[in-house]
Amino acid sequence: MNEALLRSLTPSVLAVLVRRGADFAAAEDAVQDALVEALRVWPTDPPRSAKGWLVTVAWRKFLDQARADAARRRREDRLDDQPPGPAPAVDDTLQLYFLCAHPSLTPSSAVALTLRAVGGLTTRQIAQAYLVPEATMAQRISRAKRTVSGVRFDRPGDVATVLRVLYLVFNEGYSGDVDLAAEAIRLTRQLAARVDHPEVAGLLALMLLHHARRATRTAPDGALVPLAAQDRGRWDTELIAEGVGILQAALARDRLGEFQAQAAIAALHADAPTAEETDWVQIVEWYDELVRLTDNPVVRLNRAVAVGEADGPRAGLAMLATLDDSLPRHAAVAAYLHERDGDLATAARLYAEAAHKAPNLAERDHLTRQAARLNTLRRG
Repeated sequence: MNEALLRSLTPSVLAVLVRRGADFAAAEDAVQDALVEALRVWPTDPPRSAKGWLVTVAWRKFLDQARADAARRRREDRLDDQPPGPAPAVDDTLQLYFLCAHPSLTPSSAVALTLRAVGGLTTRQIAQAYLVPEATMAQRISRAKRTVSGVRFDRPGDVATVLRVLYLVFNEGYSGDVDLAAEAIRLTRQLAARVDHPEVAGLLALMLLHHARRATRTAPDGALVPLAAQDRGRWDTELIAEGVGILQAALARDRLGEFQAQAAIAALHADAPTAEETDWVQIVEWYDELVRLTDNPVVRLNRAVAVGEADGPRAGLAMLATLDDSLPRHAAVAAYLHERDGDLATAARLYAEAAHKAPNLAERDHLTRQAARLNTLRRG
């Protein structure tokens, strides 16, 4: 049984059911039932068309649910005129992203619902992306499902919400437990081909510039490699050139948005032959733009790092002191700046504290090694 195949087909099958008139919550339930049936049947009786089989079974599951609900009989009669069958060989995933960004939902709820239903992220992963407790995010997703239950998806949502979803999916795929980065890039390329907007181009450029460094982000044993220590000779220069070209064209339109600003920062890192030659002064200026555009606390945290590089660690620590110390990775940033300032004892303690709060195993191990390294230096 190829569970990866089932996962890849889920968004397209869900999109077919929605287009045929199923409300989102019922369609999602029906698709999940079809996946369970596939796990039971396929090992001994594999279908000739995996997608067609899933669409047929999911559609029948939906109709069974509809028939059990007397309040839905009128719609059931209308849907019966469209017999189930194999789906056309088209990619419905991007369209489904738009459908999930429905006007009846707030942008944050639409993003959370899409990440859960289409992106395949867990509630925990989505909560981490939003900096909220997992229970809070679970309630938000449940409310979103109730809101769209029974709603016809004939008014798809806006591009800004879809961009936010793609951005979060890419971030989770790039740094988290689920590899979704390549899929996010593929969908953003499709979106850029359909929508002429500088922020769409900015997001695509940002993804390409980050993805160009992916092979160097971890050592052979899986350990994280910080940006300054990465082998720049292994960065994908073709992706970097493509990303920079897309970004320059977007910036020339003079409609700056947060994704263009983030891409500009990534481009400055990519352009530096060595870590020591990074133009941190210009990076701080771009972070100033990001703060103006978003007023995001995580952006301010990253800006503190840039200030520490441009103006010295004490300037960075002064900036850090103005931020909430409960922010994710606040302790890690503080540890790094204290180490650069020569306070190894405080840095080691903060690295250990940051390791305890790390969102994944690779980051925890990296921070633990940093604390151990400084403690060894102090004893030596």
